[in-house]
Amino acid sequence: MQTDPSLEMAVQGRTTEAVVIGASAGGVNALLQVLPALPRGYRLPIVVVLHVRSGRHNQLVDVFQQRVQVPVREAGDKDDIIPGTLYFAPAGYHLLLESEHSFSLSCDAPVHFARPAIDITMETAADVFGANMAGILLTGANNDGAEGMAAIGRGGGLTVVQDPQEANVGVMPLEAIRVRPPDLILPLEKIKQLLLMLEMH
Repeated sequence: MQTDPSLEMAVQGRTTEAVVIGASAGGVNALLQVLPALPRGYRLPIVVVLHVRSGRHNQLVDVFQQRVQVPVREAGDKDDIIPGTLYFAPAGYHLLLESEHSFSLSCDAPVHFARPAIDITMETAADVFGANMAGILLTGANNDGAEGMAAIGRGGGLTVVQDPQEANVGVMPLEAIRVRPPDLILPLEKIKQLLLMLEMH
């Protein structure tokens, strides 16, 4: 696979310990284009926050477990963050990352009408991992994720937004670009390449 020079430059000199991906409308289809590319034994933990209606969540874990080669789990309160695992935020709770590399769940009020809110997961991940993380924001119909991506950027982490022109719904990527320009604006095919490259650094 030919790697893109701009991606090589973006990951050069970086150490990545975790990836947080946020998405809303159209997000399941976008993730199904990206995550099945992860090889068995992929090293990084990937935490996904999708806006889903309560009760649909375990279904997501099932859907992705059948299609990806890494273990897939719903993140639970006090669970340790295990490398090489794909986590989904549970419906109806905010998902926070804690300094001892574990998760906690919160029933605080929705943010941008969403619980789980992408902003909360990304902001707490930025506090924990600082420059050693990547935030990726995909298709979506509201402003959730823009502040979280900005927090990752301020902490020195890598920020990646799906190309709004390719996104099923471009509102979420456009808002993130407006609030703080990301390091990379990429189509899903390049985001897939980037995830494979981040593991090497």
